[in-house]
Amino acid sequence: MKQRSIRIFLFTALWMATASSVATPQPVPLSELFPNVGQTKSALVINKVLERYHYRKVNLDDEFAQQVFDKYLEALDPSHAFFQTHDIERFATGARHLAEQLRRGDLSIAFDVFRVYRMRVDERVAHALQLLKGQFDFNRTLFYEIDSKNKKWLGSDAQLNELWRKRVMNDFLTLRLAGKADAEIRDRLQKRYDGLARRIHQFKGDDVFQTFMNAYTQTLEPHTSFMSPDTSANFDISMKLSLEGIGAVLRGDNEYTVVQSTVPGGPARESGQIHAGDQIVGVGQGLDGAMEDVVGWRLEDVVDKIRGSKGSVVRLQLLSKTPGASNRTREITLVRNEIKLEDQAAKSFVVDQLVNAPEVKIGVIEIPAFYRDFDGENAGNQNFRSTTRDVRQLIAELQAQGVSGIVIDLRGNGGGSLAEATSLTGLFIDIGPVVQVKDAFGKIEVEADTDAGAAYTGPLAVVVDRDSASASEIFAAAIQDHGRGLIIGEPTFGKGTVQTLIDLNRYVPGEHSDLGRLRLTMAEFFRINGGSTQLHGVTPDIQFPSASNPNEHGERSLDHALPWTQIKPADYRASKITNLDQLRRQSAMRIAQDFGFKMLTERSKMLHEIDTETEVSLRESQRRAEDQQREQVFKADRERYLRARGITPVDEDAEQVDEEALEVERKAIARIEIEEAARIVIDKLLLERGAPAPQQAVIR
Repeated sequence: MKQRSIRIFLFTALWMATASSVATPQPVPLSELFPNVGQTKSALVINKVLERYHYRKVNLDDEFAQQVFDKYLEALDPSHAFFQTHDIERFATGARHLAEQLRRGDLSIAFDVFRVYRMRVDERVAHALQLLKGQFDFNRTLFYEIDSKNKKWLGSDAQLNELWRKRVMNDFLTLRLAGKADAEIRDRLQKRYDGLARRIHQFKGDDVFQTFMNAYTQTLEPHTSFMSPDTSANFDISMKLSLEGIGAVLRGDNEYTVVQSTVPGGPARESGQIHAGDQIVGVGQGLDGAMEDVVGWRLEDVVDKIRGSKGSVVRLQLLSKTPGASNRTREITLVRNEIKLEDQAAKSFVVDQLVNAPEVKIGVIEIPAFYRDFDGENAGNQNFRSTTRDVRQLIAELQAQGVSGIVIDLRGNGGGSLAEATSLTGLFIDIGPVVQVKDAFGKIEVEADTDAGAAYTGPLAVVVDRDSASASEIFAAAIQDHGRGLIIGEPTFGKGTVQTLIDLNRYVPGEHSDLGRLRLTMAEFFRINGGSTQLHGVTPDIQFPSASNPNEHGERSLDHALPWTQIKPADYRASKITNLDQLRRQSAMRIAQDFGFKMLTERSKMLHEIDTETEVSLRESQRRAEDQQREQVFKADRERYLRARGITPVDEDAEQVDEEALEVERKAIARIEIEEAARIVIDKLLLERGAPAPQQAVIR
């Protein structure tokens, strides 16, 4: 399902910590929801900047304008639950000359649509509140459509009334399945629907403008976005202060706030309780503050609730898509904390006693991010921290322990410093190019390792997953293109573009009003073989069967993503990976008997089923049975794997949970793929030595 995606790091700044003392925003009169001169100027400047500097050249014709308009409607009403066909037809008449209007900075249609939207929200909320006063029959065979991708605009009040009847029933049933009493459910849903209308009434003109301009920029390309003056100011404060908060990246998905990923070293990841795909449905302050329902809230408002000062407590209520989660909802408590550089630093450990060569040791280096302490470097600190410096030290320590090969773990690594991706590659090759960068004007620069020699020349593998992005993809692609090591895992994210922040005020000299800023895509990464990392990402040499459909994740799932292209290869000499087919066969034989991979594959299948559901049953017994069946399958696979490893499974639903034992479980599951990567490195080592392939022992 392709949805609007806004990524925000939850870092504390002064305005975040004091947000509770700020007065509640007041309703904005309809008379104020018209474009002003400053917004017109911003629109005109944005046009010029996009035309001149964006990597994808703008062709502001009627077809493009129609896509902008459609994206704006989807941003306001993604579930097609407010507008009717007669609204859309009326808007289409007004938007017939949108291309010309955009060129002139005429924003009338955007504000016209929003004023109608606000009225439609009031109508639907009033209807939903009336429905809440009645009774619902959850014993009938009835289904609610949850996939908005193929939904059409409805043509009458009767059709919308039926849609909302099912929607309210689904909201009610979801909370009942989470163990809530009916009286509490009615109270909570009343507050949810009232809150939806209240927040829409608090939209200012700048909010409408930002929503429309982001529909414009993201029709061009998904990583380009406009930041209003208020958003820009908050962004600056966040980036200047220390990184504090829960450490999570969130996105808006219809009316839910979804966890996209967690930040290395942050409380969210360290807790082990928050996973990609979890939906945040409630936020509470402190140990006993009221839990506020945040379904239907703007992403920015949810972020404001989660933010807070270091050492303070926030409670999150999560609706989990993870199979095996009890009732699919849970409440967790996190202590907001500073995310320190050392918490994101590379770490290492050794695996041995592997079935294909028990006596062989393989070193593993986990790299959560590509980091560099620029402040320390600029201050003249000779011992400033960086990924490359830390990994060089870890390599030396692992070699001192007698490892015969090294695995680099880049799973979940969303990128970071380009310079570090380049210098890290240099630890494993002699000299040569690492990545090519092409800018909006067609100029190509080659980033290369120019330091002769390598810190490590032995057997090497790099493990990646769907969340390995940007700098991770540059490093993995360079290792693959040089033939320096094996890439193992699942296809990577596919983000091969470069963004920069542009202050729009610089284009209006002497202008005193603040026009905001533009996050602009201005360059693209290309592998040294000439192909881009954009869209396709890096395809592993050996792909694990637990990998789900790559087209449903990462760049490939985003609307209007830049296409894959290629340029002339750089000048380099590659080594050839030998015995690749045999390595794949031997790994596949082991994996077929591995309880751990059976568990991961079954989990992936269930998540795929959940993610691709287009409708859900409103029959309570059926919903409970479906949840219980998934939970039973997941728990059975998990317990079978853990017991085979000699680990007693922890009952996570018990009143008292042994956190240390739970951490042992999590670590064992996290290392399933890493240990197979280590076995693959051993296979390659033995084949190169001419040793016979070991008998494939059963892995449980």
